[in-house]
Amino acid sequence: MQTTTRVAVIGGGVVGASVLYHLTKLGWTDVMLIERSELTSGSTWHAAGGFHTLNGDTNMAALQGYTIRLYKELEEITGLSCGLHHVGGVTLAEDRDRFDMLLAERAKHRYMGLDTHIVGPEEIRRIAPITNTEGIVGGLYDPLDGHLDPSGTTHAYAKAARMAGAEVVTHCMVRETNQRADGTWDVVTDRGTIHAEHVVNAAGLWAREVGEMAGIYFPLHPMEHQYVVTDEVPEIYERDQEHPHVMDPAGESYLRQEGRGLCIGFYEQRAKPWAVDGTPWDFGHELLPDDLDKISDSIEFAYRRFPVLERAGVKSVIHGPFTFAPDGNPLVGPVPGVRNYWAAVGVMAGFSQGGGVGLMLAQWMVEGECERDTFAMDVARYGDWITPGYTRPKVVENYQKRFSVAYPNEELPAARPFRQTPMYDTFDAMGAVWGHQYGLEVVNYFATGSEPRFETPSFRRSNAWAATRREVQAVRGAVGINETHNFGKYRVTGPAARAWLDRIMAGRIPAPGRLALTPMLSPGGRLWGDFTVSCVEEEQFHLTASYGAQAFHMRWFLDNLEEGVTVENVSDRVTGFQIAGPKARDVLQAATRADVSGMRFLDVRRLTVGMVDCLVQRVSFTGDLGYEIFCDPMAQRALWTALWEAGQPHGMTPFGMRAMMSLRLDRFFGAWGAEYSPDYTPGETGLDRFISWKKNVDFVGRAAAERERAEGAARTLRPFAVDTLDADVHGYEPIWIDGAVTGFCTSGGYSHHADTAVALGLIPTEAAAPGLEVEIEILGEMRPARMLETPLFDPEGARLRG
Repeated sequence: MQTTTRVAVIGGGVVGASVLYHLTKLGWTDVMLIERSELTSGSTWHAAGGFHTLNGDTNMAALQGYTIRLYKELEEITGLSCGLHHVGGVTLAEDRDRFDMLLAERAKHRYMGLDTHIVGPEEIRRIAPITNTEGIVGGLYDPLDGHLDPSGTTHAYAKAARMAGAEVVTHCMVRETNQRADGTWDVVTDRGTIHAEHVVNAAGLWAREVGEMAGIYFPLHPMEHQYVVTDEVPEIYERDQEHPHVMDPAGESYLRQEGRGLCIGFYEQRAKPWAVDGTPWDFGHELLPDDLDKISDSIEFAYRRFPVLERAGVKSVIHGPFTFAPDGNPLVGPVPGVRNYWAAVGVMAGFSQGGGVGLMLAQWMVEGECERDTFAMDVARYGDWITPGYTRPKVVENYQKRFSVAYPNEELPAARPFRQTPMYDTFDAMGAVWGHQYGLEVVNYFATGSEPRFETPSFRRSNAWAATRREVQAVRGAVGINETHNFGKYRVTGPAARAWLDRIMAGRIPAPGRLALTPMLSPGGRLWGDFTVSCVEEEQFHLTASYGAQAFHMRWFLDNLEEGVTVENVSDRVTGFQIAGPKARDVLQAATRADVSGMRFLDVRRLTVGMVDCLVQRVSFTGDLGYEIFCDPMAQRALWTALWEAGQPHGMTPFGMRAMMSLRLDRFFGAWGAEYSPDYTPGETGLDRFISWKKNVDFVGRAAAERERAEGAARTLRPFAVDTLDADVHGYEPIWIDGAVTGFCTSGGYSHHADTAVALGLIPTEAAAPGLEVEIEILGEMRPARMLETPLFDPEGARLRG
């Protein structure tokens, strides 16, 4: 066993083996994998081995497609069999909501290049003849679905890595991970200490325990999961071809052929967390005791859906633990605040996602960034606020809803409310209907009168429609108020603060008393942030960005920090309100003794509002005359009193995020995670207009941005007015031009101000000619749309800037 290595991968399941292989594939061959027992000794060995591409996040679906295509490559490289069975699979829809979800997924697959098909009950019976289609509306068929041999696949990854120079060490128990002053690691094992430049935690069921060795908490929890293998079934072994997979969300089950019988597994409602206080180190190739009682309801339903099961005997029961994150996606990437420590954990769908996880992590480590937006599985999507007490109920909820319809507007209730601002009780008493972001309670809208305090989940327009419209009209007609708590906020100070910001940000860094909008780029020129930078005074700056990207952004800031600069995440130490609308200036003036009449667009001032010292910025994401007013959370209720009392003579109305996202569409403003993400570049999204090309600074990503500027972007973000019925664009709907899919929507919704549905989408630059007419596929229907040239509200910016 070698005692020094560039990368030490801890964990010999399919994920660890994939990471090891992909590191060698990208050129890092001085790498090793350390496994306490044999390869696959965890969740891998007892996995059902199924794989599929269906995933609500398009990047995750693409990575799953990559994983599935990789298996034949592994077989060719190593000569080992992965035991591939490409039998195809159909996901059933028992009601209109589920069918809407499948229609939306099929639409996404069009521009992703995935060959899936919507099928009706008759075709389902032909594809999967043991299925009782009574009550079935339709389904989604994917020819890439299948299953494999978990052990053979893991060993193929490991052999391919060994062939490229990697070392695989088994029966080697990691006891400690200790970081040296230079950022490298001593990995202490029962066979000696290994000095590694990087550590990758791919420890699966033991990821929590391995993380604790480095003082890291990973929000993970194992769940008991059970599947049954039947005796021989004539309807199966008498077929001339293998039976395809069938996913039955109504029955919380997945089914496939296993030899001459069937394998069926369940995501039951009576779910049980396992190893609540830690995974035993001596657990490995054991199974949990059979517990058919907890899946009895699911089995009864399965007998109706697949009648042959009732006649089939049980050959074996596989009952073992799998590890989940709160949202079911993996936790991958560099751990914020811990140098050279990487995560590849929580990959419960290892044979669908393991290859993609390995590729993305290897690109991150070797090349400094990934080829696509990985935020859906980035370990930084959770901050230091998360606790085991929050993780466990969210994991249980995710397990129970594994096969449930994933609505675009759904707010899941487990572990809520958790994090609240001082305004929570006030807004709750005013009828707030709550959403959440990054663990924080956020008002979606306010219900009044007899309106329900719950938004009905739907792919179509929900019961929030009337309330959202009321709030939008109140902002446009008078003045609205909402919190600024769900902005990510950062304080940058020090003698080198301006120079550092000039290097980190691509845009202009403003003079004292002013603010500027600026993109933050990756080294490869992709969008890593969409920031407002305010210069409070020469050596003090206030930055705002997406609240949910705090750990993502702080990781980048700290990785690039320089002497003479201090960066603090003050997202929860600074809060306040936004006021917007034609009466916003009147309200602010009534609440302060300072003269605000001369406060220009993009001005920044310190003001006393009521009794409260505030930082006030003349800017608003509503696209209207507005102000962002920041204060200490301890004074937030006093600030509310001052603004609310000043606002009453002017018709002030509270508004939530549903209205905010409608208002921003009037001005075609993009949002982080939709129009702006690491998938896109400034030239594609129009953020290049905020790049300071003249500044004499080699800002991060400048070379790539200059190259795009010279060559031109191949695609461009454009707004569209859409002729809709009862469903609007949410994101990733395909855009058809002249009968072909040539683009896709990044987000959309309804402009209650202009009374039209709006979509923002990326299309080929050469197609973006004035008067362009397209079709946008929404829930299987082709809806006419026309490209818009001028904003739907305040096209000259007179109110915004006046």
